[in-house]
Amino acid sequence: MARIVVDVMPKPEILDPQGKAIANELPRIGLDRFAGVRQGKRFELTVDGEATEDVLAQAREAAEKLLSNPVIEDVVRVAVLDEER
Repeated sequence: MARIVVDVMPKPEILDPQGKAIANELPRIGLDRFAGVRQGKRFELTVDGEATEDVLAQAREAAEKLLSNPVIEDVVRVAVLDEER
């Protein structure tokens, strides 16, 4: 069984109020080295068997058609999840 990770982020020109709230809070808890924060979404798709190129292509299609809103979001990564971490 394999897992594929899909990361979706707001487009750069889209306001990110959640990311801004996090960025404002970081210095208050002593973490002041970050210039900004953007909050996105992560999906993990489980596959029976191996994550072949065909399966990855279907995951990319799912990411573009269902998991993201192409008007305001970019699909930034579709990859096999490294189980070694």
